Amino acid sequence: MSYNVQYFLEQALSSVRDALAGIPSEIFVVDNNSTDGSVEMVAAKFPEVKLIANTGNVGFSKANNQAIEASTGEYVLLLNPDTVVQETTFRKCLAFMDEHPDAGGLGVKMIDGAGKFLPESKRGLPTPMVALCKIAGISRLFPKSRTFGRYHLGFLPPDELHEVEVLSGAFMLMRRETLDKVGLLDESFFMYGEDIDLSYRIVLGGYKNYYYPGTTIIHYKGESTHKGSLNYVLVFYKAMAIFYKKHFSHSNALFFSKLILLAIYLRAGLSVVMMPLRKMLGITGRQLENRKMATGRNVLVVGEEEEYERALQILLQSGIEARYVTRIAAADAKGKGSEFFLKQYKPSEIVFCKKSLTYACIIKNIAALSGKGITCSILPDSSDFIIGSTSKDDRGYYYTAKSEVGEKLLVFV
Repeated sequence: MSYNVQYFLEQALSSVRDALAGIPSEIFVVDNNSTDGSVEMVAAKFPEVKLIANTGNVGFSKANNQAIEASTGEYVLLLNPDTVVQETTFRKCLAFMDEHPDAGGLGVKMIDGAGKFLPESKRGLPTPMVALCKIAGISRLFPKSRTFGRYHLGFLPPDELHEVEVLSGAFMLMRRETLDKVGLLDESFFMYGEDIDLSYRIVLGGYKNYYYPGTTIIHYKGESTHKGSLNYVLVFYKAMAIFYKKHFSHSNALFFSKLILLAIYLRAGLSVVMMPLRKMLGITGRQLENRKMATGRNVLVVGEEEEYERALQILLQSGIEARYVTRIAAADAKGKGSEFFLKQYKPSEIVFCKKSLTYACIIKNIAALSGKGITCSILPDSSDFIIGSTSKDDRGYYYTAKSEVGEKLLVFV
């Protein structure tokens, strides 16, 4: 499902195209009435894609259901448009599912655009007690506790295979027979919560959900409905309320369910009240400013000469001087790794050229650079933009030859 994420979507489809080489498949993009040229871009650059262009924003669940109902494959993958997959991601995941007939769904290890592990890659069922710990902030204080840290299962090592209860809708691979049994996404959820609901129904249907770290993907996770916005508060907390009314109102957890609903509405009310105060104090959340390169910012381009020249022309549009841009060959990225970049060149930002590198190599290097204070971005193959993100909480950024400044990207997830 896509909504006003043209650049992210183009990069995602490029990685999907590479990963599907030799695999019988069909790709659907359901666009919820984007106004940024996404539909035209898909039609022009990815003619193999089956494009469904809605005339309105019908939400995440309904849009994905449109594609699922039109598809014919043995497996169904929900994949966000702000993701990047490795060339072997799909083969590895399909092989795992084939070897584990008890698996109804599968999720993978996800990192953000800065290489940081995303804890939502593996989650436990948000029972009333688990949700209460999350809402009250207790799970953040004790993330690795088996009692208080069950929402993100922080006590389970992220590099090991685990059976989990909840998968992320950003990458959710399922058997069609599982969906035939438990049903599709619940369209009562406009956005948020639908992946939790479907994951739970998969478990109730007698299947297992697995967290599979055998492959890593990037999930930029910028949000157009920011956590500081009224729209986010209304949509997110409404989704939580729908989930608890649906699954816990008629059980022994009724008391806790009522308590959680009360906490949800109180938290939503507090968020609404705090918004004017946060704006008055200048606290707007972590967002990336419109990109214009600061003088003296060292940029390292990883790629062959032709790709370096292409990247340089885009970077020059952002205001950087050519003397601050350096190139190293793709072979150095493959052989010497991230420590070599840091010691030899001391860059502020590294641009990885996809035409010279595999997505697997790029993702590996971005993960290795996590926490080093280096901004990482990607120049997709045959694209006229460079794209990146500094954390899961910013909207992302891009440099493009079309304008002088990289603008904020609005991403629905």
